[in-house]
Amino acid sequence: VLKAAIETMYSSDKIVSAVCHGPVSLPQCNKPDGTPLVKDKVVTGFKDSEELAVQLEKLVPFMLETKLKELGGKYESADDWNSKVCVDGKLVTGQNPQSSEACAAAVIGILSA
Repeated sequence: VLKAAIETMYSSDKIVSAVCHGPVSLPQCNKPDGTPLVKDKVVTGFKDSEELAVQLEKLVPFMLETKLKELGGKYESADDWNSKVCVDGKLVTGQNPQSSEACAAAVIGILSA
């Protein structure tokens, strides 16, 4: 259901936004042409080093930073536990909980444009 919702929103030129572990939903999604949604997109999400720091790497389905890069995403990040938001068109991603406010501001900025 989430995959279909994200793909529908993206293909309808609506905002798709996720913060911290939320971008874990993006690797399963594709663009209308069948390529991964994150391919050639500037994205961020919970860093591998942050996952290791909280010792949850064995509990997540995959390391998010690694997966986004594997799918062709142009992954960017700040130092661990610092805010980082990436905006690529209407795809808005935030690195970690510290990025929540800036990610919301980026979404508001797009809606206000």
